[in-house]
Amino acid sequence: MINSQTIRERTAPSVSEGILETIGNTPLVNLKRINPEFNFNAYAKLESFNPGGSIKDRPALNVLREALNSKKIDLNTTIIESSSGNMGIGLAQACGYLGMKFICVVDKKTTSKNIEILKVLGAEVFVITEPDAETGEFLAARIKKVNQLLETIPNSFWTNQYANLANAHAHYSTFSEILDALDGRLDYLFCSTSSCGTIRGCSEYARKYAPNTRIIGVDAVGSVIFGHEPTKRIIPGHGSALVPGLLNRELIDDVVHVSDWDCVVGCRRLIKYESLLVGGSSGGVYRALTKYAERIEPGSNCAMVFPDRGERYLDTIYSDDWVLENFSSLPQI
Repeated sequence: MINSQTIRERTAPSVSEGILETIGNTPLVNLKRINPEFNFNAYAKLESFNPGGSIKDRPALNVLREALNSKKIDLNTTIIESSSGNMGIGLAQACGYLGMKFICVVDKKTTSKNIEILKVLGAEVFVITEPDAETGEFLAARIKKVNQLLETIPNSFWTNQYANLANAHAHYSTFSEILDALDGRLDYLFCSTSSCGTIRGCSEYARKYAPNTRIIGVDAVGSVIFGHEPTKRIIPGHGSALVPGLLNRELIDDVVHVSDWDCVVGCRRLIKYESLLVGGSSGGVYRALTKYAERIEPGSNCAMVFPDRGERYLDTIYSDDWVLENFSSLPQI
């Protein structure tokens, strides 16, 4: 219940020394309205509160910090990354603040809004329009372009979110923030998979400090991360066309696969019942929790990592015309 006393008791704001200091310490919200029949607690970690709008702000800053500290790069280095949007935006923001040049390689499935944000933040953007001839995948084509740029641009560096351990290490704080908010008791963590940085970092931290927490990976139908055959996927940033180097299957207790339709339904249910405008993978993580609900013990604390905000999906997931074009019907929520 929200009342005037609750509003008056808000913590006084503090002053940060620059935008990058505001990354992390995102809210954890108890979702009570969307599934009142749940006999367990369902919490959402809202990574959209990071300044760049997504969880990728954390690894973007951490990979740059690690590379600078280890002298792999300097402030004159050109940073290059392949991204469907969020990691690119996080790097564009961090590089812009640090005064570094950043090139982002995207493909034609990347939303126009993400490309606009990248350019406004100062990134140079290469858009791949055709999939790789050998694999038929856009990701492979993007990485080939990254390697071409590395060969032709002096003092350039690929942050390589798919295999860089600094990506995973950034998410120790993601998990510790959830654990602290729940007084050390977290029974299940549901986490989407793409580069696998988030789930790798969270699971490593959990094994050391919360070994009873079960880590549930949420992957896209059509993603190859957990051995499935690749099929067409239309929601970017969820799943992968390659097995990321950061994947450690032994650290993941179970996996739930969700479809593009699941993501649409999940997002629209979250905004209807919880007023949460979140991105596609967040809707998928919520749907994974509902699919898994019968296996969750009563009274458990379950946390879901919601990676980004939904404004970047207004032309897709939240557009009735787009949903009808791709699925032929609208979800009944």
